[in-house]
Amino acid sequence: MGIRSLTRIEAERRSALVTVERYDVDIDLTALPNGPEIRCVSTVTFTCSEPGAETFVDCAAEVRSATLNGTALTPGDDGRIPLPGLAARNVLRVESLQADTTTSPGAHKAVDPADGEVYLWTSFEPDEARFVWACFDQPDLKAPHAFTVTAPAAWTVLSNSGDPRVEEQGAARRWSFPDTPPLSVYNTVVNAGPFHEIRREAGGHDLGVFARRSLAEVLERDADEIFTLTGQGLAFFAEAFAMPFPQRKYDQVFMPEFGGAMENYGCVTWSDMFLRRATPTHAERELLAVVLLHEMAHMWFGNIVTMRWWDDLWLNEAFAEFACHWAAEGATRYTDVWAGHLAGGKLRAYLSDQGPVSHPIHQPIHDVAQAASIFDSITYPKGASVLQQLMTYVGEDRFRTGMAAYFARHAWGTTTLQDLIDALAEAGDRDLATWRKAWLETAGTDRFTLEHDGSTVILVADGTPRPQVLAVGAYDRTGDALERAALVRVEVSEPRTPVTGLPATSDLLLINDDDLTFATTRPDPAGRDTLFRVAARLPTAISRGVAVATVWDMLTAGEATAAEAGRCLTAVLAAETSDAVIEPFLTLVTNIAELWAPDADRPALTEAVAGVCLQLADDPGRRQVALRGLARTATAEGLARLRDQADDDVDLRWRALVREAELGGDVTAESAALLERDPDPDAWVRALTVRAAVPDPAAKAETWQRLAVDRTVPVQSVGAVAAAFWRPGQDALLAPYAERYLAEIPRLDQGGMIPAMVYTSQLFPPYAIDSAYVERAQQAVQEAAPVVRNTLLERSDTVRRMLRARAVNA
Repeated sequence: MGIRSLTRIEAERRSALVTVERYDVDIDLTALPNGPEIRCVSTVTFTCSEPGAETFVDCAAEVRSATLNGTALTPGDDGRIPLPGLAARNVLRVESLQADTTTSPGAHKAVDPADGEVYLWTSFEPDEARFVWACFDQPDLKAPHAFTVTAPAAWTVLSNSGDPRVEEQGAARRWSFPDTPPLSVYNTVVNAGPFHEIRREAGGHDLGVFARRSLAEVLERDADEIFTLTGQGLAFFAEAFAMPFPQRKYDQVFMPEFGGAMENYGCVTWSDMFLRRATPTHAERELLAVVLLHEMAHMWFGNIVTMRWWDDLWLNEAFAEFACHWAAEGATRYTDVWAGHLAGGKLRAYLSDQGPVSHPIHQPIHDVAQAASIFDSITYPKGASVLQQLMTYVGEDRFRTGMAAYFARHAWGTTTLQDLIDALAEAGDRDLATWRKAWLETAGTDRFTLEHDGSTVILVADGTPRPQVLAVGAYDRTGDALERAALVRVEVSEPRTPVTGLPATSDLLLINDDDLTFATTRPDPAGRDTLFRVAARLPTAISRGVAVATVWDMLTAGEATAAEAGRCLTAVLAAETSDAVIEPFLTLVTNIAELWAPDADRPALTEAVAGVCLQLADDPGRRQVALRGLARTATAEGLARLRDQADDDVDLRWRALVREAELGGDVTAESAALLERDPDPDAWVRALTVRAAVPDPAAKAETWQRLAVDRTVPVQSVGAVAAAFWRPGQDALLAPYAERYLAEIPRLDQGGMIPAMVYTSQLFPPYAIDSAYVERAQQAVQEAAPVVRNTLLERSDTVRRMLRARAVNA
């Protein structure tokens, strides 16, 4: 029958019937060093509001035995165990076995190639706990959880509540954790392995960071910064939400073969790729800060107060994404973080919101499978931008007051959208009903331009705009720079809005200056070429970012060429002063050269990017970022210079080898030698990335087998290997793999939500295809799992836009 996805109707019925008193979960990990198995005994104590009724518990692991109030149960073949004849108070006991900890969702066994040590992580969002132990796997059935874990004696076991009682049992130890506060099942966690551990005190909290032993040196390097950011974040959110984090212990665990990061209460799990093997760049450090604060914000948005159902996923993710930037700007050294957000996530969101899978931030969700498909750029960066706009709309002080009231009112419970809107409306003294409908329940992006009506400037919307506040900046040329002569904020609710207070004449008028709202913009027709020409002369990272966002949106909409956009971006890079945006802008312009430019224009644009990299490399603070960019764009002659600059930098040498391999150089011996001396336990992935770039049939076949078929590449490295595999100018070699991608579609959802998203998007071919292929792919995915379908539709729409741009002459 297959594993069924929980529907909203089923969840509402079960929630009305069942109140969970507690979970007692006994987990046995002792088989993992030599095998794949996890054994669990889940005891669920719950009450029933209608004695005699029936329901079901979720368990997609192998059920060894199940009893309800002492009576044996028969599991179904759909990932559920029927629970007939419920009593007023019930005790359910289920013994289960998870025999696949390699590809199954929920729990994963990773073996460190450096020393053979084994590590185990769990990750349960949105409904993957059921693959490990029996539970009511829906967010509104919150309850205390008590975990007892038996593990090899050399291992440390970590869970939500910290401070376990540890008992020696010969070759094993038994870890008994105190009860958690009431949590949704998906917020719980067990991580285990022979960790390297570092602890600090900060603000009354006991902070811990953990990593596999082979990364101990890297963890020690980054520990001070991680602890500093953690202390800053806990203090900021405690004040902003008028509620300190209520648990003394706060752990962060960096795990191998983990995708992204997960906000488990009191015990955040990270991909250990965030522990950069090379010295981190500014953008990489800023990303670490943003992700750290994002997961921390979830302690309040998601853990302490939880969405009732997945249609309010944005209550978790959009708020966490907004709050992490808010906190980073207000409490850490990353004060240009909103500029980084604009240069990265917000640009992706603009593109996604104008594509085939655009959806309202808040929308009806039929079942959890559909919910897995909206962990996307609409929910995250668009949602964060909309909330930034809301704070501007109601005022930051009133926004804080509303947040404090929301948490005081709903702590340890579940909420809906209306609960939050009510709290903010009361605090802000604004009717937010219209705002809610326009921003949260309506898909799409507003677009603004300007008209001059005699002496008046009119802000013109493409249709009826959402209620919002935005700004128009007026700039005049002073020497080689532009200086802001005026900034006028306007509250918009009509298609045409007069903008008063601007100078009679200006060299440039910039719509959405200060980036206060989520909207695309267009210069007036007379100012189009001026914007492209003078964007680099704007005085701040945000103003330059707003100009770049306009140029990018025009490229993706077919209103600007790749050559125009590339010239504008390289000029901005040459003048940029903010480290927060140099790396994302460099990535963006390199992608334009590789993926958007016609074949005839690509060499010149690539050479221009390489030239700005060489210019940036003269600044010692930007040398590393610039040389990484050069490694993507250098010609054979440029690679020689890069080698001289790289010295003993192993990371740069790997990057140079990838480029040299793509250009046809014989790098086999050098790659093998570098692999021998690279201390990174995952260096074999770097060697495979070099192999992936080689324009040779055997190299492509080997890479595809390991990447797409065997899936031996850690999920967090799939993107890098796939990018080296799909290279411009290799169409004849790559064409067969475009067809093989289509054949892989039925199994792209294997392993859970994160692998499904990664494999679907990163393996989609950007080369060796045409628009007819895009249509075939979109048809082929219609019956796939929702997360695969939506990810493919979004990625294929972007590639379709690339194909259109490549067909346009400069």
